Amino acid sequence: MKKVVMKFGGTSVATGENIRRVASIVAENVKKGYSVVVVVSALAGVTNQLLEEAEQAKKQSEKKVQEFTRQLAERHLETAEKAIEDEGIQKEVKQVIKKTVDELEKVLMGICYVGEVTPKSKDYVLSFGERLSAPLVWGALRNIKVPTQYFTGKEAGIVTDDNFGEARPLMNVTTHHVRERLEPLLEKKIVPVVTGYIAATQDGIVTTLGRGGSDYTATILSVALSADEVWIWTDVDGIMTTDPKIVPSAKTLPQLSFGEAAEMAIFGAKAMHPSALEPVAEARIPVRIRNVFNPENPGTLIADGQEAASKDVVKAVAMIRDVAMINIKGAAMVGAPGSYAKVLDVLGKSNINVMMISAAVSEANVSLIIRRNLLGRALSALEIALLGRGMVSEITDEDDVCVIAAMGANMKGTPGVASRIFTALAKKGINIRMIAQGSSELNISFVVKEKDGEAAVRAIHEEFKLDKM
Repeated sequence: MKKVVMKFGGTSVATGENIRRVASIVAENVKKGYSVVVVVSALAGVTNQLLEEAEQAKKQSEKKVQEFTRQLAERHLETAEKAIEDEGIQKEVKQVIKKTVDELEKVLMGICYVGEVTPKSKDYVLSFGERLSAPLVWGALRNIKVPTQYFTGKEAGIVTDDNFGEARPLMNVTTHHVRERLEPLLEKKIVPVVTGYIAATQDGIVTTLGRGGSDYTATILSVALSADEVWIWTDVDGIMTTDPKIVPSAKTLPQLSFGEAAEMAIFGAKAMHPSALEPVAEARIPVRIRNVFNPENPGTLIADGQEAASKDVVKAVAMIRDVAMINIKGAAMVGAPGSYAKVLDVLGKSNINVMMISAAVSEANVSLIIRRNLLGRALSALEIALLGRGMVSEITDEDDVCVIAAMGANMKGTPGVASRIFTALAKKGINIRMIAQGSSELNISFVVKEKDGEAAVRAIHEEFKLDKM
């Protein structure tokens, strides 16, 4: 019997109608004889609202907190009415929602009174998005006579370290608990509905799994239960060769290797976060990205050895906007050990992530790419720490740039890929500001002016005939 873990993202459960669609997809696969575990995200936009509210609560009035929880309850209660026809089941789900929102209100009031939010209390607040959506899916499945039971990630047995906000699973203990709690249900053909994104420490304190957290829950459960496949249901047919808004003829990629998928996620493609891919890559469990609005489409398969299955050199091209480039020059950096480390240390201490770095062999200058909204903070920190200290003579910035990344596992060891990319850009009169390629050779990233970004994507898509894949 095939065992599948299905994860449904925020847009899949955004409305009552969508939740019904989710329930029918699950029911159809149960009918085919599959053993199904469902993982659900919070309703679209709710996690962001909770994050904002957690930050605001420390300086808000009780009235504001009550207004927020009232609106949140209203949205979920309305969704329950549209997702569930059976009045008895609907009533049960509504009671769960009200009880959960009451608990959230108490937590936010606590933050309000204390006047501070800790990483631990923030994780607790963020857990409520999934805790409110899982009962909706549970109710919709019961409404169409699918035997089901719902769990939080903590109740399902996912145990993590106490790195709040970015917790990592403790796989041995998690596997033991998950098997103990979920396998007996699967044997009885009962569908467990598990909240994505949420877990708990060994002491039972709620943690969250960070970016891509619901996908991470799905892959953790699939490894613990030795599933055959993971299906990530989203609102697109799979991972595409590029953004169809830039190139309307962009195609869905039928297959990717785990390495390629990780690269694509980093570059903002609708793929899985690299940390979520880690458990399944090690266990060699295939993952499919599928469209909840087009379930007949097989989507994109992410599996081991898929690079060998494809002869395409470049498989996809992505564009990242909202970035800025910082150029640091200084003759005194030449031959001075630790000069780059000093630059990165200053940014690290200011909580600024460097997305890309390129340095000349002369060591006299280094260029960095960071998120554009962090540029002011980065410049200020670098100028205070480095200018006038003898090592750095000039710090300049460009905030009208974007990053273009060309990706594909078969780029490795294929001569002339970079040459073809840069020739295609030169033909369009596009100037490259900075280049970086990692030793994995799975992608070449470079920086161009933002006004040239879309033309650069089109040029590479055309050069490698990605619309003919």
